[in-house]
Amino acid sequence: MIVLVLNCGSSSIKYQVIDIDEQSNALLAKGLVDRIGLPEGSLTHKPVGKNNFELKQPIPDHTTGISLVLEALTNPEHGVIADLKEVKAVGHRVAHGGEFFKSSVIVDEQAKENIRSLFEIAPLHNPANLEGVLSIEKVLPGIPQVAVFDTSFHQSIPAINYLYALPTEYYEKYRVRKYGFHGTSHKYVAKVGAEMVGLDFENSKIITCHIGNGGSVTAVLNGKSFDTSMGFSPLDGLVMGTRCGAVDASAITYIGENEGMTYAELNAMMNKKSGVLGLSELSSDMRDIDDAYDAGNEKAIVARDMYYNRVKKFVGEYAAEMGGVDLVIFTGGVGENSADLRRYVCKDMQFMGIEIDESINVKTRGTNTLLSTPESKVKVAVIATNEELVIATDTYNLTKNL
Repeated sequence: MIVLVLNCGSSSIKYQVIDIDEQSNALLAKGLVDRIGLPEGSLTHKPVGKNNFELKQPIPDHTTGISLVLEALTNPEHGVIADLKEVKAVGHRVAHGGEFFKSSVIVDEQAKENIRSLFEIAPLHNPANLEGVLSIEKVLPGIPQVAVFDTSFHQSIPAINYLYALPTEYYEKYRVRKYGFHGTSHKYVAKVGAEMVGLDFENSKIITCHIGNGGSVTAVLNGKSFDTSMGFSPLDGLVMGTRCGAVDASAITYIGENEGMTYAELNAMMNKKSGVLGLSELSSDMRDIDDAYDAGNEKAIVARDMYYNRVKKFVGEYAAEMGGVDLVIFTGGVGENSADLRRYVCKDMQFMGIEIDESINVKTRGTNTLLSTPESKVKVAVIATNEELVIATDTYNLTKNL
């Protein structure tokens, strides 16, 4: 069964086409539509076993972008299917499911309305995600669509971990609580990691570290999310590329009062001007920070060490919450590729039973690899995330019998 997976952002569409069944899956093509709504848009299409295809032209909206994707998929030279009828379902990444969605769902009118009702608390992501759904309705009318939510995996978190110690009325009125994000990634790598090291997923204590420009750490207890570092929004928890992570709220109100900043300006400062960028005053890209770090730039050194150290703190916190840990997993762009990050987090953690083989660590980039020594009581692994495969799998399981 061929599934089209879409991840629609405000001005972009990432996509994959996956042929999937009960026993196997095969990537047929992937690509990116970028700069939607800007004067010059682009499509980069990468079919497996064929030459890549690039197109530059104005792409006014998501419907146009998806139409270009479908044309590329069926093109005789760089296409991977003969007819659009071969695509049996479309799976969408949707950032926020609120308390409506504890698992992936087939999209119907109620699902669309619930996604729309969350625009206020996910203004950067949910409108674009829903636009992808509505665009498919225009260009492939009648095809089954599935929504897979970043937040669903974290709906198992208990109240002691998802509630904030604020007046209860604000939870009851506005559903202000921890939701968590990166759920498809945390779920996927935890399951794959458990299989790799021989753990019973449903009787295990796993800490997953999804580290990139955005990042979060999750405590996975007996196969379910027990706690996670992101909160009501993706702002909380780790130091990130441009996000501040956990910070005393009084520091924010103090800055806002003294600077005469509006709520919108404060929100932009915390989300777009803080984190590694704000600390270093150089860049939000860890590759740039690594170069400056190696050159002895003091601000870059503080920024990178803080970025790394916050991950380490959450690993310790979640081990304490779960009463131990069997497996620590690194994933995401930085987690999979940065030996420095993994070394920092695991250093001096022998008291917790964590010990990695540095000779393996330094040469591991983006591949599923066991990093821990044979003597380490806690297993440590790099697992390459594959959120698109999770979306395709859920889409297949929900639509295969329609």
